[in-house]
Amino acid sequence: MGHNKLIRFEEILHFPNVLIYPEQQAGRWAEHFGNNHPVTLELACGKGDYTLALARRFPEENFIGVDIKGNRIWKGARTALDEGLRNVAFLRTQIGQLPAYFAPGEVKEIWITFPDPFLRKSKAKKRLTHPVFLHRYQQVLTPGGMIHLKTDSPELYAFTREVISENGCILAEDIPDVYALPAVPPLLDIRTFYESMHLAAGRTIRYLRFSLPDRLPPLPVKKQHEHGDAEILQDADKKQ
Repeated sequence: MGHNKLIRFEEILHFPNVLIYPEQQAGRWAEHFGNNHPVTLELACGKGDYTLALARRFPEENFIGVDIKGNRIWKGARTALDEGLRNVAFLRTQIGQLPAYFAPGEVKEIWITFPDPFLRKSKAKKRLTHPVFLHRYQQVLTPGGMIHLKTDSPELYAFTREVISENGCILAEDIPDVYALPAVPPLLDIRTFYESMHLAAGRTIRYLRFSLPDRLPPLPVKKQHEHGDAEILQDADKKQ
């Protein structure tokens, strides 16, 4: 591990806006932020570009970036501290463990920005819009809470559309090419580090916004048994 990474890992241990595998945190985010404002998550947040941008635009809401990599979180957490963004926090944990850190209905919305699409069919269950993850999200989202996916991957985009249709999700918005629009919607004009790279490479940016049904179809018992949640959910929050 590089020297800078070691320094950053040590620093985030003392950052007041970073929580690392916190115990008994579910239902206590209002206590952490000191208010009852709505909470939005950015999953696989990396450096927290969306977390920070949303927090700047909506000071009356709270935003939490979730990632397993402390070295990534350091950048966003440091920026939030330097800018005095009190409505920003970062949670270091695996995304599949969200119900351990959030109470039912504690999360208003979820953003998934440029996650690893896991293109190999054998890795499909690690995609952050796979039904395995939707079941986790449903445990923490408010009823009707929106899930946003922004991706350069045509495969992940098509896969997610299929998941939405097959699981009774409510599709609110489907944009196959964000930057082909006459005017880019304000929430979509935030460019993450990865998005800037993809645009420079001439890739198309796609966007989906949807909510979950009152009850998702149950996961196949055979698949749950064969793969197990631990195998399916661990390390799924890796950036491309």
